[in-house]
Amino acid sequence: MNILIIGSGGREHSLSWKIAQSPLLDQLYVAPGNGGMGDIAKCVDLDAANQNEVVEFCHDKNIEFVVIGPEAPLVDGLADRLSQGNITTFGPTAAAAILEGSKGFTKDLCAKYKIPTAAYGRFKEAATAKSFVAEKGTPIVIKADGLAAGKGVIIAENIEKANTAIDDIFGGQFGEAGAELVVEEFLEGEEASFFVLTDGENILPFGTAQDHKRVGEGDTGPNTGGMGAYSPAQVMDGQMIERTINEIILPTVKGMKQEGRPFQGVLFAGLMITEKGPELIEYNVRFGDPECQTLMMRLTSDIVPALIACATGNVDKVPVTWSENVALNVVMAANGYPGSYQKNTEIRNLDQAGSADNIVIFHAGTKKDGNAILATGGRVLNITALSPTVSEAKKNAYKALDQIDWEHGFCRRDIGWRAVKRENV
Repeated sequence: MNILIIGSGGREHSLSWKIAQSPLLDQLYVAPGNGGMGDIAKCVDLDAANQNEVVEFCHDKNIEFVVIGPEAPLVDGLADRLSQGNITTFGPTAAAAILEGSKGFTKDLCAKYKIPTAAYGRFKEAATAKSFVAEKGTPIVIKADGLAAGKGVIIAENIEKANTAIDDIFGGQFGEAGAELVVEEFLEGEEASFFVLTDGENILPFGTAQDHKRVGEGDTGPNTGGMGAYSPAQVMDGQMIERTINEIILPTVKGMKQEGRPFQGVLFAGLMITEKGPELIEYNVRFGDPECQTLMMRLTSDIVPALIACATGNVDKVPVTWSENVALNVVMAANGYPGSYQKNTEIRNLDQAGSADNIVIFHAGTKKDGNAILATGGRVLNITALSPTVSEAKKNAYKALDQIDWEHGFCRRDIGWRAVKRENV
């Protein structure tokens, strides 16, 4: 079959890399793609916001299956439009994608269906939000309600920072995403990511990972889209996975169905593992980035039947197998990220850096200019290693990374630090 992937990041590169291995595939297209995808897929200049253009392209190229990578096209209803065009699609409807499109909606859903999460308030103006902060105290978490590219969450250690975050969000820092905000209690514990494929009724657990959101080592500095990840997450043992499924995932799937918003696609639960057990921080309605890269490295079975089953049903009947090895991903970002950064700087020696059998370099913010690879985004490369332990995967990923010649980039040097510490103990 012919398959189209929508997106241009490291997540979409890793999905392309895995889908390209499927015996079901005839031709793989990716729109718009990036500088690293040309060897495995045909990059096409399609604007996901122009839904009619996407449908016309699918009909013209006999696309039988579309995989939507990022959240914005899902929230905008691209999956709905493709379904209207009789094109099988991986990704939820706009009505279901509100789980990521509105943090306030998700918090209300949790309250209604008794899903464990932090206490919260929803606000449309600054004064009442600030009063709530003054009442609850700090640390406290301030979130733009809508999509903010993973950057709309501020952890405020004091009242002044919380009030500044409130003013910034209502002042337009995140555009329309900040028309409303959520203030919630700060949860103490260890974060983890849990992924489940669902057809709206049945579920297929699809791996765990641990992301590193902060830009600085030791988890310091502002939040980013993610500076690295590893899988599986050690904190998600069998008991914690079972509790997460029973206390968080299944109530969500059932609740969304009852709300008339059946969810089909991947549910990405961002969790805090507290003294009480797993609590939901937020939902994403697509694979995480950079977590997806680690999942694709570990997945040993064909991904295509599982993705199709989310749209067609019986996803729980699809067999999936995983490597027992650990995958660890380190993000190389442009100097200045998550603030302003220089674009179109050249990256060299990628072939040598990615030559080892257990290393894959997934591109994100890159483009190909002749034979040169240029950096065009904030998060630019994902150096991913597969090894028996977290410690070895970390060592191998950084060994590969250090062969890359790019003076305008940086990375965190402590990806996987919690897991390495556990292994050393």
